[in-house]
Amino acid sequence: MIFSTNDAKEDALRNARLADICLSTSAAPTYLPPHSFTTSDGNGKTCNFDLIDGGVAANNPTMLAIGQVIREIAKKDSESKSVLQLEGKRILALSLGTGTPKLEERYTAAKASEWGLLSWVFNNGATPIIDIFSDASADVVDFLVSTIFQARDHKKNYLRIQDDNLIGDESSVDIATTENLQRLVEIGKKLLEKPVSRVCLETGRCEAIQGYDTNAEALTKFAKLLSEERKLRETK
Repeated sequence: MIFSTNDAKEDALRNARLADICLSTSAAPTYLPPHSFTTSDGNGKTCNFDLIDGGVAANNPTMLAIGQVIREIAKKDSESKSVLQLEGKRILALSLGTGTPKLEERYTAAKASEWGLLSWVFNNGATPIIDIFSDASADVVDFLVSTIFQARDHKKNYLRIQDDNLIGDESSVDIATTENLQRLVEIGKKLLEKPVSRVCLETGRCEAIQGYDTNAEALTKFAKLLSEERKLRETK
């Protein structure tokens, strides 16, 4: 289920409370319980939702967001035929990751070939099968979106900010101590000072672009473009 402002405007049954959407999309299995809620159109018709963490389907939802925008553009502009052109010229995509553990080659085929069912689920404090599924799905989306923007020479229209060097408690889903939360704040501040990173289409790895904007500078430029676009729309 995808919730969006545009869908909510068109269908009252999709106009769920933001609190219910947030509780649903963050209901990570084994950590938090599934969330259920009901919407109403005001005329007696209702719709029931029973939902869990959105990450099980879209650990990186950037492509879903772009899909929503393309759909709205297509509705308003029936002459727009090229998906690549739409994404490159008329979309600014800001993708904020929640961080991943430090990138390491933790598993080898030789080791994994000796694992049984339990080792795939839990191995030396890690969860191999879950890590592989979640990281792979997020990375594939980043690669696809990067390819689309870079292929049309609009690479600056896509900004992905992600820290892939979290260690210890920093990478945990459920350690909400004051100390750990403060560490995450500091990680975020340092991340703003780092140069913009972009996936290399040759290797598939994310690489910092030396001598380029920092993440903070890139965000400022994004904000300026959005502000100018809003002013332009208000004058029309």
